[in-house]
Amino acid sequence: MTRVLHVVSALCLAGAGVAAANDYPTEARASYVFGCMAVNGQTPEALRKCSCAVDVIATILPYDAYVAAETVLTMRQTSGERSTLFRDTAPANATVADLRRAEAEAEIICF
Repeated sequence: MTRVLHVVSALCLAGAGVAAANDYPTEARASYVFGCMAVNGQTPEALRKCSCAVDVIATILPYDAYVAAETVLTMRQTSGERSTLFRDTAPANATVADLRRAEAEAEIICF
C-alpha cells in the first residue's frame, strides 16, 4: 500500500512539472511556429525545428514572461513618444533579453 502511494505521489509531482512547462496556449505555440516557418521556410523540416524551438522556449521562459517580451517587441515597432518606454528602459530591455536567451538556447538545441 505504501509503495502505491509513493508511485501516485511521484506521478502527481511529475505531472505538475509537465504542466508548468506546457503552460503556453496552443494558439501562442502555433503563432510562434507560423512566424518561425515564415523565416525558415515552409518545409516539414522547418515545422519540426520550429515546433522544437517553441517547446524549448516554453521550458525556459514562463508564458507571462513570453507575453511581456512579445508586447515590448511589438510596442518597439510603433512610433511616437510613448514607445520610448519600451525602447529605452532597463526593465523592457531585460524582458527582451530573457526571450532572446531562450530563443538562442532553442536554436542551439533545435536547429
